[in-house]
Amino acid sequence: MKKFALFTGSLIAGLSVALGAFGAHAWKDYLREINRLETFETAARYQMYGGITLLILGVWQMNFSNKHLKTAAYFHFAGCLIFPGSLYLICLTNLGIFGAVAPIGGLCFLMGYGLMMWSIFKK
Repeated sequence: MKKFALFTGSLIAGLSVALGAFGAHAWKDYLREINRLETFETAARYQMYGGITLLILGVWQMNFSNKHLKTAAYFHFAGCLIFPGSLYLICLTNLGIFGAVAPIGGLCFLMGYGLMMWSIFKK
């Protein structure tokens, strides 16, 4: 599981940098035109937060592993796909309906952080 967290965390964080640069340069005019530059920046930022958290979970599991940390990694991975993914879809399509999906990703992040806290008390 630690390899999953480390690999996906590295991948997601790297993609965040690439997508953030793409949005800041290649798509900047388009995103301003549709008034979604801030949305795109939020997506890239939260994608990075999720990637870093997965990296932390991977390192944490090298020293101490339990089912709560493993489940937290899955929740953070889901959050990294759903929350920023829905925001990127809003920017790509300019359809706000994808915003209804974003809270599910946010809930996944919260569940992951909750499980991280719980694993500290169960240690």
